[in-house]
Amino acid sequence: MTCFISGGAKSGKSALAQDLAVALAKGGRRYYVATMISTGSEDDDRIRRHIAQRDGMGFETVECFRTIMDCLKNADKEGVFLVDSITALLQNSLFPVEKNYEMDLSAATCCADELIQFARTVRHAVFVSDYIYSDAARYSGSTELYRKCLAEIDRRLAAVCDTVIEVSAGQLVIYKGDLRI
Repeated sequence: MTCFISGGAKSGKSALAQDLAVALAKGGRRYYVATMISTGSEDDDRIRRHIAQRDGMGFETVECFRTIMDCLKNADKEGVFLVDSITALLQNSLFPVEKNYEMDLSAATCCADELIQFARTVRHAVFVSDYIYSDAARYSGSTELYRKCLAEIDRRLAAVCDTVIEVSAGQLVIYKGDLRI
């Protein structure tokens, strides 16, 4: 089963994704694919909070900041993979630190292609993405391009996933598939 989960900040999407990954594992191996590169104390706090939420759930953490297929080098593709988050994965690829955050315009397409390949390669995957599209504010050109790229990745990944869910204030809207395991 592959599942795409989207929602706003602190909507409950990560908790749902963790619970779903545990249920899918049925005692088997489960991997938390960590994609965030910390840029400061706020990110460090978020990472610590997510680690605490997973405590005792049996996840093996695999750090994968750009090329998602790399996480399969030391993981069993028959396990369950919780990829949190697509948003950070795109950010890392589109604005690479080693290039002084200079935008890599080919990164979004590569990121989407690899995520789709990953979804088709592993037995179970739960993908988490942030819903950042309903804001009426006007942003800089690079931020708008980032939002557009994330939307394209979200659409493409949702198209190949078995189940697509939006989480809003802890409430689920299932657009495709179901949660029966």
